[in-house]
Amino acid sequence: MSFADLYSSGEHRRNLAHFAALATLASINGEISIEEKMLLDRFAKKLDITESEYLEVLKKENKYPIDSTPSAEKRLERLYDLFRIVYSDHKLDEEERILIKKYAIGLGFTGEKADAIIERSVAIFGGKIDFDDYLYLVKH
Repeated sequence: MSFADLYSSGEHRRNLAHFAALATLASINGEISIEEKMLLDRFAKKLDITESEYLEVLKKENKYPIDSTPSAEKRLERLYDLFRIVYSDHKLDEEERILIKKYAIGLGFTGEKADAIIERSVAIFGGKIDFDDYLYLVKH
């Protein structure tokens, strides 16, 4: 299956792109550990990834890059999407936080900037806000 075929359309396409990037990050050091597999299972459930999509993404020959962009606003939008998904169960555990930081760095943020955005996002996502409010709060 080609990279283009993997991503169909709309919200599910974005969810699948997030999941594929997270799976690539989890396998960056070779094999996926039991803990990473459990985390990917949780993300797959949150992202509504089908079993066939899950298996396709995890094939050793399939590595999906994080689609970075020079636009800070687009990078924040991608993190916002991911935070909405992660917070669908109203919590963020340490393993998810670590993977989100790797994702943020993959999008093009420095480690320090990623930490700051994640901290602000965690505080913000205690409640529900729309992207425009999120963008304003993270930028200021």
